[in-house]
Amino acid sequence: MFDSPKFVPSKLNIFSTMTYSLIVFVILVFSYGVISNVSLHFQQHAFDHGGIFHPNQLLRTHHTSEEIIRLITSDDAKLVDHPKSKLNPEEFDFFVTSVNSSRRFDSSVREFSESSNNHCKVLIFMTWISPVEFFTEREFLGLESLFQTNPTSCLIILSKTMDSEKGRKLLEPLTGLGFRVRAISPDLWGLVKNTPAESWFDEIKNGTKETGKIPLPQNLSNLIRLVALYKYGGVYLDTDFIILKDFSGLRNSIGAQSVGLSGNWTRLNNAFLVFDKKHPLVFKFIEEFALNFDGNKWGHNGPYLVSRVVNRVKKTGEFDFTILPPMAFYPVVWTRVAGFFGRPNNDPVGAKWVEAKIQQLNGSSYGVHLWNSQSRRFKIEQGSIIDRLIYSHCVICNRQISSSS
Repeated sequence: MFDSPKFVPSKLNIFSTMTYSLIVFVILVFSYGVISNVSLHFQQHAFDHGGIFHPNQLLRTHHTSEEIIRLITSDDAKLVDHPKSKLNPEEFDFFVTSVNSSRRFDSSVREFSESSNNHCKVLIFMTWISPVEFFTEREFLGLESLFQTNPTSCLIILSKTMDSEKGRKLLEPLTGLGFRVRAISPDLWGLVKNTPAESWFDEIKNGTKETGKIPLPQNLSNLIRLVALYKYGGVYLDTDFIILKDFSGLRNSIGAQSVGLSGNWTRLNNAFLVFDKKHPLVFKFIEEFALNFDGNKWGHNGPYLVSRVVNRVKKTGEFDFTILPPMAFYPVVWTRVAGFFGRPNNDPVGAKWVEAKIQQLNGSSYGVHLWNSQSRRFKIEQGSIIDRLIYSHCVICNRQISSSS
């Protein structure tokens, strides 16, 4: 009876079920072992890097653009969410939040400026957002002019690329002479914290605010100079200046780029700024940046920003600041800067014009803005105004200007 064919399917079904169960059991045991090993490795990795393992840390084999990477560090004391927004990796690097990084940055700035306090007449900031290879002879000659005229100043170049071995080697000719210059990677999160730009930072990081068509690093430079001055006070200076005299006596000042027929300024510029720590006008600049950011209009978050804010507050008399005339830092407009790079004509009129212009600049200007976006394609010709100014305001003076400078 038991050999009857009608019972064969049942035997096969029982065998199949047992086989399937055994296979599933083996897979589960194997998977548990693999996952356990990976989890242990993941936990060990977290502890090795100063982190604390948290149940919300999920094991992932792939990531999507909307995925949230959940991180917690021992000194954050809270869970911090970092969404993968629309930023590219280079841009996203500016938006990483780390208490340790913020502390290191603040400590580096204070140690550098305060350790040199007995000899540091003024603290100066620059930003450099391009690759270190783009920091050329022309930028270096600008640094020479700065230290020739302001030898007891301290310069911090806020730059991730210059804060490197290559960057340090570029600056060695100056540091070797005892001048105080250092490149420090900026910590954007620490700089914007407790300022109106903190909300802007979060919105860009989370992808709820558009960065616009203008390259984001350009607008980050506009913001970093403001928050650095607000947090520490001092001077901000673009890298494309030839400095002609000591400006340590200036306080709470901004330069006019142009004036109208009436003599009143028509546009200000943010390439040179000097303000005390936590100056209320700088706070207004940061507030304007955060509230009315537009990444599609060139200059909207830079020169036009400071012009808008000053135009609004100038009638109130609430803020103590000075507007310097164009001759102070912008003695040549960008449309005519080419004339400063060319060799003078061989006629007496051309030579006299160059001599008169140099005398005027040395007497009335703190510096000459070179408008690099326009002038970088011009060669500095021998005997030109820029050539003459460079070699009368250098500290090394034996460096050759290449044909591309």
